[in-house]
Amino acid sequence: MKKLAIITTHPIQYNAPFFKLLNESKIVRPKVFYTWGETVTESKFDPGFQKEINWDIPLLDGYEYEFVENTAKDKGSHHYMGIVNPGIVRKIESWAPDAVLVYGWNFKSHLKVMRHFKRKIPVWFRGDSILLNEKNDLRSFLKNILLRWVYKHIDIAFYTGTHNKIYFEKNGLQPHQLIRAFHAVDNVRFQNTESRFTEAALLMKDELGIGVNDLVFLYAGKLIPTKDIGNLIRSFKNVNNKNVHLIIVGNGPEEHKLKKDNKHLKNLHFLDFQNQAVMPVVYQACDVFVLPSVGETWGLSVNEAMAAGKAVLVSDKCGASIDMVTDGENGYVFKAGNVEDITFKMMKFVEAKENLKIMRANSLKKIRQFTFDSFVVAIENVFRKSNV
Repeated sequence: MKKLAIITTHPIQYNAPFFKLLNESKIVRPKVFYTWGETVTESKFDPGFQKEINWDIPLLDGYEYEFVENTAKDKGSHHYMGIVNPGIVRKIESWAPDAVLVYGWNFKSHLKVMRHFKRKIPVWFRGDSILLNEKNDLRSFLKNILLRWVYKHIDIAFYTGTHNKIYFEKNGLQPHQLIRAFHAVDNVRFQNTESRFTEAALLMKDELGIGVNDLVFLYAGKLIPTKDIGNLIRSFKNVNNKNVHLIIVGNGPEEHKLKKDNKHLKNLHFLDFQNQAVMPVVYQACDVFVLPSVGETWGLSVNEAMAAGKAVLVSDKCGASIDMVTDGENGYVFKAGNVEDITFKMMKFVEAKENLKIMRANSLKKIRQFTFDSFVVAIENVFRKSNV
C-alpha cells in the first residue's frame, strides 16, 4: 500500500465521496490533513448565501483524517494567512507518506508543504483555476511569473478539465506533469433510480403552481453578481410563455433586489437555499438546468444536473462548458452576459420540447466520463508507473 497524504482546508460535499472511494483502493492508503482546524466542523456563516450553512450529509465517514491546529487570527480559506499550521510538516513526516497531494497553493501552510517536500517525496497538486477571464495587462504578467515559481514546487498536477489544463501549461507545467482527472460529483446520489425522487419533485412543482407538462428552467446556487442571475431573468422574460417557468434556488446579497424587481412574474419562483439531501429532488423538478455565471472555474452543479438526467444551458465563461456540453446534444452553451443569446438558446428548448428526452439521455451517457473512479485510477496509475 502506498501512503498518500492529502492536504486540504476543510471537508466539503464534493471531496468526501472521493476520499472515501480512494480509501477503498487496494493500492493507495490516503490520510486527509484538514488545515482549517477542528472548528471548521461547526456551522459557519456563508457570505455568499448570507446564512449559516451546515451540510446535511456525512463528510467525514469512510476515510482517515486529522484536523491540524490552525493558529491564524482570522481562520478561513478566504485569504492566504487564514491557514497557518506550525506543526503540519511534522505531522505529515510522522505519518511517513510516499507522496503528498495538495489542494490549492494560495494558503501559507499549503505552499509551505509544497516547498518542504519538493525533492523529498513526490508533490502532487489539485486546483481548478482557468484563464477564461484573464486580462493581458501588467498584473497578469506579474501573476504569471509568481505562478511559474509556485508550480516549480510540484511534480504532477491532476487537471480538472480542458481549461484547467491550458492554465497549467501557460504556467510552466510540461505534458508529462499533467494527468487528467476531470471534476466529478457523487453521480449515484443524484440519479433518479427507480423514480425515487419523482413523487417529491411533482409535489414541489404542484406547490409552486407549475403544471405537470410545463417546461421548467432551474438555477441553484448563490445569488451573487458573478452568477449573473439578473440577465438570466431578463432572458426568461423575453421567452414570455405562461407554460414556461424559472425556479431560482438559493440566497445571497442580490436576493432582495431580484425579488423586488420581478415580483410581478407569476412563473418565476424563488426558493431558499436547499441542503444536499433535498437537491436531488430539486433537480428532478426541472427540465433544464441553467448556469449563467460570468466567471466560474468549473460549475459542479452542471455535473449534478447531468447526473440527475437533465439538459443543461451553460455560460461559455464556466470551465465545465467545453467538456460537458455539446450543443444540440445534451444542451447548449451561450455567450456570458448576452441576453439575446441566452434568450435564443432558451427558446430552442421551448420550440423543440420533444428533444428533451434525447438530451436527458445524452446527459446521463456523458456524465459517465466524469467520475471519482477515474481520479482514483489516475492516482493508482501514477503510483504504479513511478518508483515511489
